[in-house]
Amino acid sequence: MPRLQSRPFATPDEVRRFPHGSGTVLKLDESVVGRAVYEPGWRWTADMPEIAGTATCQLHHLGYSISGLMHVVTDAGDELDILPDSIYEIPSGHDAWVVGDDPWVTLEWTSARSFGVPPEGPGERVLATVLFTDIVDSTATLERIGDAAWRDMLATHNRLLREDLNAFRGREVKTTGDGFLAVFDGATRAARCGLAMTRSARRAGLSIRVGLHTGEVEMIGSDARGLAVHAAARVMSFAGPGEVFVSSTTKDLLEGSDLMLEDAGTHALKGLAGERRLFRLASGA
Repeated sequence: MPRLQSRPFATPDEVRRFPHGSGTVLKLDESVVGRAVYEPGWRWTADMPEIAGTATCQLHHLGYSISGLMHVVTDAGDELDILPDSIYEIPSGHDAWVVGDDPWVTLEWTSARSFGVPPEGPGERVLATVLFTDIVDSTATLERIGDAAWRDMLATHNRLLREDLNAFRGREVKTTGDGFLAVFDGATRAARCGLAMTRSARRAGLSIRVGLHTGEVEMIGSDARGLAVHAAARVMSFAGPGEVFVSSTTKDLLEGSDLMLEDAGTHALKGLAGERRLFRLASGA
């Protein structure tokens, strides 16, 4: 539960150093906030690819620029100067560099957990709970409300669901057009995040389905691959509007939590051998 609290950056939980910069990280229960200083001469494509394992930055940033000037160029070619005393949002897929002789000092919310942290090495398999979301009847909604209204609705949907991912320490892997693929290091947080996402989607005027499965995934740069990813997508396909479905593997890991599960029957998951028993998270959990 949220509680009244305050912490100084003078006593951070973690200090991260990278070429031409450093960051301090503070945790407030499930929330993570970072304060970073990028020195003159810092550029993502020069200083960060070896750490991140990707050619450009694949993190989504939301923050407040305290001082200095940062120039951002997205992979699509859009450019922006981030000025002092301003808030900003930067989508995944971009380069950036400090402009001028003053360091860029910033506060970050969405990327504080992952920035400057090397991903798992190529080919390394890690145990994770995989979460998939999908907007129900997205094509029909687009046809009904039109392109402009759909873009606004989708932007609200993405913003709210990213807030949920940050609150429950999920790692966004990528968007799927109408949804998200994310991984968690805990099944209970993933399940709670899935429920929170269904509520957030309703606030945006949309209905989503969510699927969860726990297994080993292979991290390739910022992407997650493997059978567990495909299984989570298949589990999601059986969920109805506003529902969160979990595999029996994830269900076993939720034992001891206060989450309530309902038997959703045995199903054949397309492309996977045998039948699997699925469970529905009770909406009041």
